[in-house]
Amino acid sequence: MVAVVDPDLCVGCETCVDECPSEAISMEDGIAVVNKDTCTDCGTCADVCPAGAIHME
Repeated sequence: MVAVVDPDLCVGCETCVDECPSEAISMEDGIAVVNKDTCTDCGTCADVCPAGAIHME
């Protein structure tokens, strides 16, 4: 499973970027983007996202 961001729901708060233990999330044009190669599938980003924009697939 990997974290997936719904760009329509992402509010660009960067909470997931700050909380990701593997530094797999960056911001592009105000939207969170997950690097699937470095994501460790921990789910932390989905847990902390205040907009519910991230889910595990």
